[in-house]
Order: sequence, then structure tokens, then C-alpha cells
Amino acid sequence: MRVAIVDDELLARSVLREYLARHDDIDIVAECANGFDAVKAIAELEPELVFLDIQMPRLDGFEVAELIGAKTKLIFVTAYDQYALKAFECHALDYLLKPFSEQRFEQALAHARAHRSTPEAVQTLAREAAMRAAPLARVLIRDGAKVHVIASARIDYIEAQDDYVSIRSEGKSYLKSQTLAELEAQLDPAKFLRVHRSYLLNIDGIRRIEAATKDSHVAILRDDTRIPVSKAGYQKLRLLVG
Repeated sequence: MRVAIVDDELLARSVLREYLARHDDIDIVAECANGFDAVKAIAELEPELVFLDIQMPRLDGFEVAELIGAKTKLIFVTAYDQYALKAFECHALDYLLKPFSEQRFEQALAHARAHRSTPEAVQTLAREAAMRAAPLARVLIRDGAKVHVIASARIDYIEAQDDYVSIRSEGKSYLKSQTLAELEAQLDPAKFLRVHRSYLLNIDGIRRIEAATKDSHVAILRDDTRIPVSKAGYQKLRLLVG
């Protein structure tokens, strides 16, 4: 089994490395001290299992889990018990609470060996967890080896492009592998409104609304970008912003 260790504490990584070294069939392919390095290493080396800390600099464990996708098995390792529910909503196989015994570690590893969920089932669980989560404060976008972190408040609008979305923020566009409906469910509904079947709009960025045809309107943004607003979208706008 190909395994990666992700933790900003050297001692924690050392303990995991020691326990894993006692298993001849385990190959530690990556050891990372922060979330950015972890995303890059996991994308390149494709470990089957990741032991993942939660509280880390730059990107936390949940953000790493979002970026690497649902196919990689995760065991969260943390000193804080309050994240357990969220960890399992992120399709975690187990939740190791520091400090843990070797016996408890062996139980988690055995669970990982026995786990045989299909990718489709895991992805469904991940989508359902996203629907239940609190509104996103920032959106993460992987671009090759780079990770863009965009504050939700700085997003101007999001446009659907088949199974992708184009996120427009501060004059730049970013492509993310996600549907518009999924992202809509994750963002704050008091700030982001589906004004058209292909557009999700940050209402704080609207300068004015103009009539386009008898049954449609257009939203003029602060940078003069024109976003189509359907009849239903216009009614929702009126209810939300008056």
C-alpha cells in the first residue's frame, strides 16, 4: 500500500513513520509538513492512503481533502476531537486522536486495508457532506502544481461550463472541476444568487439592473461586466435586495 504522511509536527510524522515501518507491505511515498506540499505530492505520487493532520499552516486538512478528490483514502490525525463529525463527512476512514497508542493505530490501518468502497459511492458521500457544510469562506482551485485560494467575498460571478465552472475574481478567471449547482450549495445563499441557469452572481458586486427584453434583465457589475438575468432570477433578486 502506498502511503503519504501529512503533518506540520515533526514528532507526529516520526511516530507515524515508525509505526508504518513495521509493515513490510507499506511504502511511504511522501511526507509533507503543510497542505500545499501535500496537494502537489498526492497529485504526483497518487498514494492509496493519506494520514492527514487537520490544523496546518496555509491549507488545513479539510481543504487538502477537497483538493485531492474523493478517490484517495484518508485517516485524519489530530489533537482535537471537535472535528470528528466533519472528518467523517469528508469520507475519512478513521479519526486518530493524538496521542494515540500503536494498538489504536493498527485498528485504523486495518480499517483502511478492509475498506473497499467504490469511487462512485465515495464521491456521493463527499457531495452530500458538501451540501451540509457551512458556507465556504474561500474557494480552492488546483491548477497543475499550483493552488489558488480565493476569498468568497472577492468572487464577482461564476459561470457554468459543462462539468466545470469559471470563477471570476478581481479581473482574473479560474477554471474549477465542479458543477455550478454543487458550488451554489456551498456558498452563502445570502450573498450568491443563481440569476440565470449558467450564472451565479455575488450580489455585492451589482451596480445596477437594466431591462434587456420584456422577460429578461441584465446585471451590470462594478467593472461594467454584463450578466444575463432570467425572469426567475430577476424575481429572486427583487426578493433578496429589494
